[in-house]
Amino acid sequence: MAEMTDAYLKAPLLERIAGLVHGFGTGRWTEGDFARTEAFASFRPVIMRQLHSDVVHRVDAPPEARLSGDALITATPGLLLVIRTADCLPVLLADGRHRAVAAVHCGWRGTRARVLERAVREMGTAYGTEPGSLLAAFGPCIGSDCYEVGPEVREAFASAGFPGAVLMPVPARPGKSLLDLRAANSWLLETLGVKKANVWTAPACTHCDPDLFSCRRNRGEQRRLYNFIGLRPADTKPVISCLKRDSRP
Repeated sequence: MAEMTDAYLKAPLLERIAGLVHGFGTGRWTEGDFARTEAFASFRPVIMRQLHSDVVHRVDAPPEARLSGDALITATPGLLLVIRTADCLPVLLADGRHRAVAAVHCGWRGTRARVLERAVREMGTAYGTEPGSLLAAFGPCIGSDCYEVGPEVREAFASAGFPGAVLMPVPARPGKSLLDLRAANSWLLETLGVKKANVWTAPACTHCDPDLFSCRRNRGEQRRLYNFIGLRPADTKPVISCLKRDSRP
């Protein structure tokens, strides 16, 4: 895998939508960079206290107080939806037809609770989003080869109706399994009717890539990756990508 040397990674799939701003931050991108970077001067970042839940917030204006939950949806230009990760899967959603976006934090608990499914359904209720035309981008997360979990996680996913293929047994470690967050959330989107061709996935593993933060690799590490999406106000200049390397899926 090519080394990540830039501030954030962009998904070519989402760049099809005019006026859309998004990125999956590397360790070089901080919360303060939103205020320091001219391209984001017209945006108001919305950053939650994340709970590993299925709580989705519709944001029509800058919130007066810090929200608690794991997914944000909006159709309001100028709001930048932000989620923080360090092994969990960040998912960005975009509905070009209805001009609506979402940012979803998918750890194992949120995935098991189907937070991504709920975010898609909330977009449908709020904005008329249809899964068949929805675009989704999966950012860097801990890869399935590195994400060992115990029997309680396997049982939780089985009871929630997920296919067994999202967890692979570890032969040398009875009771242990390898969880594939990407596969689990891809399955959720597929069951809703999101087309496979409309889902882009970053191949990077947070546990393996030193330019990314990993809770499992660096126990006690408090730093997080900042992932974001928003709709640019009509009177602002386009954001210039800071990604210099090839980012094809």
